Amino acid sequence: MSAKGTDGGTEIGPQQLPDLGRLRLLVELHRLGTMAAVAASTGYGTSAVSKHLAVLEQEVGIPLLAPVGRRVQLTPAGERLVEHAVGILAAVEEAQAELRGTADPVGRVRLASFFTAVEPVVLPALARLREQYPRVAVEVYEHEPEHTARLLRSGSADLGVVYDYSLVPRAVPPGLSARQFEEQPLYLAVPANHPDAGRPLALSGLAEFAGTGWIANSRGTDDDELVQRVCAMAGFVPRIAHRVDSLHLVNSLVGAGLGVAVLASSGIERHRTDVAFRPLDPLAGTRRSALLARAGQWSWPPVAALAAIVMEGPC
Repeated sequence: MSAKGTDGGTEIGPQQLPDLGRLRLLVELHRLGTMAAVAASTGYGTSAVSKHLAVLEQEVGIPLLAPVGRRVQLTPAGERLVEHAVGILAAVEEAQAELRGTADPVGRVRLASFFTAVEPVVLPALARLREQYPRVAVEVYEHEPEHTARLLRSGSADLGVVYDYSLVPRAVPPGLSARQFEEQPLYLAVPANHPDAGRPLALSGLAEFAGTGWIANSRGTDDDELVQRVCAMAGFVPRIAHRVDSLHLVNSLVGAGLGVAVLASSGIERHRTDVAFRPLDPLAGTRRSALLARAGQWSWPPVAALAAIVMEGPC
């Protein structure tokens, strides 16, 4: 029999501990959406996935799946169990890592990073990792922070490089933990022929750009929110004229006089003669970069080795 938790949710009793392999299948179903996709991801047949999940329902004594047409979806209890499963699997990984001892790390690390951190952060770290721990192999994937968090929670990535803004803080999802390693000031990119190009800019001074088009990110929402909040502090609502992902293109649009943009220091192209970068008032905050991993993954030797190198920063 199942018991009710104090919050009204369904809890798993100690006599109903599910099989870890079946928990992983449930997490995969939550991530991928269909039995066929889970089968393709895990190497099981579709019927085998279905049978394992049926056994999981018997183990916990709760309906976890509900038919919707020719597909299935997780019930509220199934969604709740996925949240528990992420933490359970992370704890098991941590325990296994502690038992592996202190030998040189060996294994594969799947690293997801936002684009602008790959060259200045990830590549130097991988070069040092290769020198110090040649038996650690790293696979790099480029993703925005929201997608990286989903990959980590589902077990499809081992370590993430993410960012947020101090004015737009990002909540760390359940089952994950973050370790900040960098903080950068913010600038307003303006055409080089602007009369105050290069001078620091107080937030009140942003009002002169109230009628100017602003450039925002086409993939994430954080940059949009940052622009909205900074401009609100100056007393106006910005007009978003362009949405692009490439920071090079952002710089080019500004240089062509087609808008202004808020950029962290790593996003500005200092060699350009058509763009000027005005340091923003500290009240505009900073951009923060962090490593993100499942709570139990930090002690796994390959992840620990790579994380330590990133945290140390460039030599």
